[in-house]
Amino acid sequence: MITRGQMINDRYEIIRSIGEGGMANVYLALDTILNRKVAVKILRGDLAEDEKFVRRFQREAISASSLNDPNIVEVYDVGEDDGKYFIVMEYVQGLTLKQLIKKRGSLTLPEVVDIMLQLTSAVAHAHESYIIHRDIKPQNVIILEDGRVKIMDFGIAVALNAGEFTQTNSVMGTVYYIPPEQANGGAATTKSDIYSLGILMYELVTGHVPFKGDNPVEVAIKHMNEAIPSICEYDPEMPQSIENIILRAAAKNPKNRYDSAWDMHEDLKTALDKDRFNEPKITYKYSEKNFDDEELEKPLGGRMARNAANAETKKDKRMNKVLIILGTIVGVLIAAMLFVFILWPSISSGSDVEIPDVQGMTVKQAESTLKNSDLKIKGKVKEEASDDVEEGKVIGTDPEIGESVKEGTEVTLIVSTGSEKIKIEDYTGQDFDEVKEKLEEAGIMVVKGDKDVTTDSGAKENEILEQDVEPGTELGEGDTITLSVPSFYITYPNFTDGTYTEADVKKFCDDNGLTLNVTSSEDLSKKDGSITYQNRAAGSRVSKGDNLRIIVIKNISEGTETSDTGDIE
Repeated sequence: MITRGQMINDRYEIIRSIGEGGMANVYLALDTILNRKVAVKILRGDLAEDEKFVRRFQREAISASSLNDPNIVEVYDVGEDDGKYFIVMEYVQGLTLKQLIKKRGSLTLPEVVDIMLQLTSAVAHAHESYIIHRDIKPQNVIILEDGRVKIMDFGIAVALNAGEFTQTNSVMGTVYYIPPEQANGGAATTKSDIYSLGILMYELVTGHVPFKGDNPVEVAIKHMNEAIPSICEYDPEMPQSIENIILRAAAKNPKNRYDSAWDMHEDLKTALDKDRFNEPKITYKYSEKNFDDEELEKPLGGRMARNAANAETKKDKRMNKVLIILGTIVGVLIAAMLFVFILWPSISSGSDVEIPDVQGMTVKQAESTLKNSDLKIKGKVKEEASDDVEEGKVIGTDPEIGESVKEGTEVTLIVSTGSEKIKIEDYTGQDFDEVKEKLEEAGIMVVKGDKDVTTDSGAKENEILEQDVEPGTELGEGDTITLSVPSFYITYPNFTDGTYTEADVKKFCDDNGLTLNVTSSEDLSKKDGSITYQNRAAGSRVSKGDNLRIIVIKNISEGTETSDTGDIE
């Protein structure tokens, strides 16, 4: 159990959990040496004892740490601490593309092209480093506030030159984005990533994935057999150039896809040129059915191509055929297992029953209600934050409330951990940086505002003077608050009233960070040393760094002397 304040490797102080995955949990932490926030991914305890999973987890770190690209989440450190295997990564704040799509639906075409240009650049960089991502999907892409895109989680990426393939080369990516060759049990290649990029682009343009089904097997079969739906038929105003890029990237036969992610990147650059809007719809050079699986894996470019070519000449043709047959058998077995464990239970088990509404109940009440409906309760509940359901009460179920299932189906209760929102306090008088750090830990965006105050107001540098959210208001992740700090200004005195000397003005300027320019003037009708002019009117505001100019009477001419009474002799 990882808790707040716990130290990992005597360096990384855990702040809070920020995500859970099938293989690892992710925590926000403070790097106490470099004083920066980081994301720490820790291998789940039940997997840390499995040597195979540990090797895979470490391979993730080694693969990802070799990548240095502005559109790829950076890996800082990897290690083991008291049996806990961890990876330390760049902490990136923003929405995943999946969250953005759920929030907005389809994106504008300029947004889509901009996002895809960044993604293809990042993936191309990874391919040049012999790394395939193998799990490209909008859940693994973060978009920052400034529009920058970061691709993360190379957790199932495999180095192209690793020389050893394990069962992780089977169907691993999320089924909605899985390339046909992987759905059929084949190995992933760089062109597999290009297919997933095409499916992701389709979802950005339309707001939904091209293939859906009641179960993973059905979706996988569609990826292998069905043509991708036309987005130009879906939206007649859609430029043909956009559809052509998607069709080429998401071709079923890898030979019809882009040769590299860089080629897709270059095509995207001109996708919105008006002369391409009505270009002909692409036709595939090679068959999209019954294509030769031997030609699926073609690594790209330079040294990668030479290595692959050299390796291919050394392979025995008979062994290639054996491997193809084995790959087909593996694919069939995977499909059969998915059928046995997913489809058959739903077909063969008892009568249908609707999952009752247990929202707002205690766990005991919900368990009793579900059992009365001839449903089983999964031993471990799932916890989620909720602004509407109080802590300890049931938010919902998996499968969902109201869904029709077979008698005896296992149901997971989703239980509220309470609201993640915090109650805003009265922060006036407190230090801005300290309050900002506290609020940002809760995911609240803090904007620094300015409030004009005089230098003699008594306000301190960085002291919060105003806030735009009332105390007692509840804010949570993604909400914004503006905290205003002093912006000091100076009121210009009346230096010409006869009470100020040049020395007084100089001190005033030195105290307030102003630059003084003095011009001398001779006027026998006025007192020597008196100030007769100031470049700004009394009461006007000046700020640090401003130039102030005064004219001072100096009635001392060459060859003359002044008596004590000021009379000229």
